[in-house]
Amino acid sequence: MKLSSRTEYAVRAMAELAEMHGGDPVPLRGIAERQDIPEKYLEQLFRQLRKAGLIRGVRGAQGGYSLTREPRDVTVGDIMRAVDGPIAVCSCAAEGEGDDECERKSHCAAHPVWARLQSGIVSILDSTTLYDMLAETPAHDIQGNRGGGS
Repeated sequence: MKLSSRTEYAVRAMAELAEMHGGDPVPLRGIAERQDIPEKYLEQLFRQLRKAGLIRGVRGAQGGYSLTREPRDVTVGDIMRAVDGPIAVCSCAAEGEGDDECERKSHCAAHPVWARLQSGIVSILDSTTLYDMLAETPAHDIQGNRGGGS
């Protein structure tokens, strides 16, 4: 299983916004350069993140982007769903199965494995916040600032 580049880039960009949370809006160009993400691609991702209510944009010379919520209140699962839709290890274990429920589910030996895997992944993604990510990164102190000095 491999995450999409959309998710990878969005999570990295959102971590940077979390790091700068409480300060001035962060210009998209700077995020793209520091994170080595094509600017046009990041624009598309930020459009989706804004639509999902995770970020807001400010226009003008001092403009840029910022989180709409505290880093403790934004999960990796929120970000993934915003840019890639429902989280699914396979179609029969997808979130919100609803009408698309697998017809083989009742007699499929693999389904319980996929369901446990799905549950575990969603649990981790929905319990890991941007704050947690920064706190677990050696280059950051607990407040989410780049580590090192005082």
